[in-house]
Amino acid sequence: MKTMWMVIFMILPLLGISYIAWHVWCLLPCAWWWKLLAIILLVGSFLTMMFGMRGLYDRASLPVGTALYEIGTSSVFIMMYLVILFLILDLGRLVRLVPRTLLYSNWWTVLGISVVMLAIFVYGNLHYQHKYRQELTLTTNKHLARPMKLVMISDLHIGYHNPRKELHRWIDMLNAEKPDLVLIAGDIIDMSMRPLKEERMAEEFRRLTAPVYACLGNHEFYSGEQGAQQFYHDAGIHLLRDSAIVVGDLCIIGRDDRTNFHRDSLGILMKKADLTKYCILLDHQPYHLEQAERHHVDFQFSGHTHHGQVWPISWITESIYECAFGSYQRGNTRYYISSGLGIWGGKFRIGTRSEYVVAEVMSEK
Repeated sequence: MKTMWMVIFMILPLLGISYIAWHVWCLLPCAWWWKLLAIILLVGSFLTMMFGMRGLYDRASLPVGTALYEIGTSSVFIMMYLVILFLILDLGRLVRLVPRTLLYSNWWTVLGISVVMLAIFVYGNLHYQHKYRQELTLTTNKHLARPMKLVMISDLHIGYHNPRKELHRWIDMLNAEKPDLVLIAGDIIDMSMRPLKEERMAEEFRRLTAPVYACLGNHEFYSGEQGAQQFYHDAGIHLLRDSAIVVGDLCIIGRDDRTNFHRDSLGILMKKADLTKYCILLDHQPYHLEQAERHHVDFQFSGHTHHGQVWPISWITESIYECAFGSYQRGNTRYYISSGLGIWGGKFRIGTRSEYVVAEVMSEK
């Protein structure tokens, strides 16, 4: 089954590129070498991402690696929207709503597509830059000496595309909330430790004015598990890896990411928790939400889904997960699945949002 999905994920991009290349060839009203050059640039952009997965970015200088990352990963989303746009035009032609002349040697169509694509991705970038503040109130019948203010984030994906300058802005934003605790549900790191080390990003986390507790995400494993753990330590982040800790009247439980097939079951992990406290579970990937309900977790915070990052991928995540985004409840257990503060790849949010959660935990009156 795994091999089948790998084959599918290899074939689909090739089909998409071929489909776009054919339309570009037919649409551009210019000499064949200009058409060929446009297609080479298109394919080259995508291959930049593929080679980047094999360490291309780390072998270049940091500015060049950053540029290659932006080009390669952005091309994935640009090509996806080009496929959608050409499909709409082809369907329009099939039902005789779009004349054939619009799709062959037509500068007006080229201009129209360029304007539409530019508008979509300028909007997507501006929307990504805005960080939505999600408020949450969590009540409990367990004893709390006083209300607790938590800032919860996930999926920062700091690295080539989210550099130290951007992280600095985020840390200022979190400190402005004056929280009692900061909780991070994994994927602090994107794909490589190299930009984090060269820009000394651990120093930024040490500017946080509240204690920070976090679990690992799948990208911490992709970037190198040992290096990621060292980064957490250098950043002053308390890593909870299949462990629990009591902080005041809260019990914070951090589950190792499911990338580790040998992680503890939630049943075993909850034996380490103090159930007399308000129990908050950090689990990066929101699979099997029924387990938190079964083991009497009060609140689970997860990320990972990005809510699809851009439409229509959001439809796919909504079909995969019981809850792909937002507040949810099963029995007495509440959940929040965050779409993430940062993002993987191109800096675009289309139909989704980047966010941080500000939660107040208080006793029921």
